[in-house]
Amino acid sequence: MSKSEKVSQHRTRQASPRSVLPFKMTDSTMSLISKVAAETGVYAVVASSRDTKILCLQRFVRLFAYGASFLILAHFLSGLGFSEEKTGIFMTLTLLGDVVISFVLTTVTDKVGRRLVLAVGASAMAMSGLVFYLSSNYWILLLASVLGVISPSGNEIGPFRAVEESVLAHLNAKEEHSDIFAWYTLFGTAGAALGTLSCGWMVQLLGAREGWTLHDAQRTVFLLYAALGAVKLVLNSVLSSSVELDAGYHEIANELDEEEGEGQTGSRTSVSRLSLPQRVRHLIPHISAASRAILFRLIFLFAMDSFASGIASPSWLTYFFTTVHSLKPSTLGTLFLVSNILGSVSNLVALPVARRIGPLKTMVFGHLPSTVFLALIPFPPADTQLGTGLSMTFLALRACTQSVDQAPRQAFLAAAVLPGERTAVLGVVNIVKTLSQAGGLGIMGVLAGQRMWVVSLAGAGLMKATYDLLLLWMFLGVQERERGGN
Repeated sequence: MSKSEKVSQHRTRQASPRSVLPFKMTDSTMSLISKVAAETGVYAVVASSRDTKILCLQRFVRLFAYGASFLILAHFLSGLGFSEEKTGIFMTLTLLGDVVISFVLTTVTDKVGRRLVLAVGASAMAMSGLVFYLSSNYWILLLASVLGVISPSGNEIGPFRAVEESVLAHLNAKEEHSDIFAWYTLFGTAGAALGTLSCGWMVQLLGAREGWTLHDAQRTVFLLYAALGAVKLVLNSVLSSSVELDAGYHEIANELDEEEGEGQTGSRTSVSRLSLPQRVRHLIPHISAASRAILFRLIFLFAMDSFASGIASPSWLTYFFTTVHSLKPSTLGTLFLVSNILGSVSNLVALPVARRIGPLKTMVFGHLPSTVFLALIPFPPADTQLGTGLSMTFLALRACTQSVDQAPRQAFLAAAVLPGERTAVLGVVNIVKTLSQAGGLGIMGVLAGQRMWVVSLAGAGLMKATYDLLLLWMFLGVQERERGGN
């Protein structure tokens, strides 16, 4: 019996309604609760392994920090006297540095150890927060941001997501991927929501204290950021060895390579007998021809989507609402809290839909409405309360379907490539997304300096809609690939 089958049987025994609920209920009520819990993935999460729960908690802590920092990052840099153009360059170079570091780390992750790579990322996150708390020099901050982990957009950066998603797919049975990924995304969304709310009120309350300036209050947020990086490092230390990739997966990839006529002689040679260049090459994982074909298409599509995400990043949306509509930090934090809550609910709604029409169609048809609402955000006039209210409403409506595609997309990617290739493929995909997002952030700095909000946000909505339709056209009919399959 395979590992995934044993895990599935074990969870079937654990995840019954009576094992989850501590009190007695009628059969009809129990049946209803059981159906809701099954459709929303509650049983899968409750019955999941300890490592799965720790990874979800790590994502909550990390996104809490990202949510707190992105809300004030653009204003923090502006308060230091940097122009919108320099702020845009700062954000772009930050993501470019993340591309290089993430590429190196995710490429060798499955050979040097997943826990080690996650620990390095958490340490870099804590270091970046401390530097931002202590320094005001543009180049020092840029260096800490490039070499460390600071999220200029509030979204995932660093090697964390690629490694964690690969581990979750490894630890959980294929049938449970959509449920686990949905709750993994939900933990992140909840963390980001509470982070933005906490940051907004923290900055406003500290800034109102005697002897405190708004800039002092913003700087304190980065001290919190560093502390959360330390918390993440502690959580990483309690992960078990089960998160590491089995050695057998590398052998499967090599066998597939030989079947495709691309195998290298000496693939089974002892690593101790290899030369230094060969040992370096040994660290780089193999990606089969079928997975490479899928990867090239994904690179094109995700580059388009992420470029638009960079233009419409939460940092620039925050800057738009504070400069154009003059929203206070507390109001802005509450607005993004509501948006993230709506996004969390949409993630759970996507689960039963994905079971019925498949992850790909759920990704496309669920995400399309959010592109329309994004394009509408800059149109209402800012000189009236009605106009500001409409823009805020469009942002909230966008959040209702903005995250619908995340869990189905993660399940789709996990099924489209072989287990031994997941970390590398997801790493490449995330690097391309980060690189493209960096371009969007930089372009947006120029557009924001010219106050071209309609061109930028409406254009981003159009690009995202194009991405959705092309994704459906290119991947409709792609089959899942079993372990060891072609």
